[in-house]
Amino acid sequence: MLDQIKSYFKFIKRSTNQHGIHSPFVYNLTTKCFYQNNKDIHLKLNDFNSYKKDLLSNKQTIEVTDFGAGSRVFKSNRRKVKDIAKTAGISIKEAKLLIKIVDYFKPKTILELGTSLGLGTYCLHLGYPEAKIITLEGCPETSRIARELFDKYTVDHIQLITGDFKKTLPKVLEQNKFDMIYFDGNHQKDATLNYFNLALKIIHNESFFIFDDIHWSNGMEAAWNIIKDHPKVSVSIDLFFWGIVFFRKEQPKQHFNIRV
Repeated sequence: MLDQIKSYFKFIKRSTNQHGIHSPFVYNLTTKCFYQNNKDIHLKLNDFNSYKKDLLSNKQTIEVTDFGAGSRVFKSNRRKVKDIAKTAGISIKEAKLLIKIVDYFKPKTILELGTSLGLGTYCLHLGYPEAKIITLEGCPETSRIARELFDKYTVDHIQLITGDFKKTLPKVLEQNKFDMIYFDGNHQKDATLNYFNLALKIIHNESFFIFDDIHWSNGMEAAWNIIKDHPKVSVSIDLFFWGIVFFRKEQPKQHFNIRV
């Protein structure tokens, strides 16, 4: 936690808003997406809040199977669904931004690594309901809860695949191409870099990746630095809680730290 606080203060010192951005692509993204608010986004956020309320009222206790870095909050793998949704789910701020990003780019195909209870997945759907979404989850119990809610909210174009990412991810990447990939499944350096390198095989010029919790630990910061410096990455954006990378060949290689 102390490392995160230090990282945040460093981020604040070097970050900027739209006035410090000297890239038309990133300037438009910041002003027309990150900082944009409209009625449609607020309506979609209301739908997200309804989904989250369902989870916050769910008193079931489930056994969580964790393939990643584990939890800093929970001491046991037996957890109430409402507690997971309260402490481990995507925040309102992040949910709103994720909806806006997907609404802005309108990716036709989306891959998510780390379904959990489906909060982030539902944001992806709300951002662009026409998108085909494949979401991977390692834990059978959280996967079951998410699937039940997808059925309740009649989200029938989300394909949820349960299993260890080491087995499920390579198969999914062999069979599909994706416009967007949202990495939120394993907050460890080696695993994150492995998933990134696998996913590089299916990128195209308009693809983009979002990495969650890039300042979660020293290991995640190290992974993020390697990712943003990769020769195939043209534009990288540090939002502190997320890192976003683009592969647009027409863009000069630039890095931005942006406050949202």
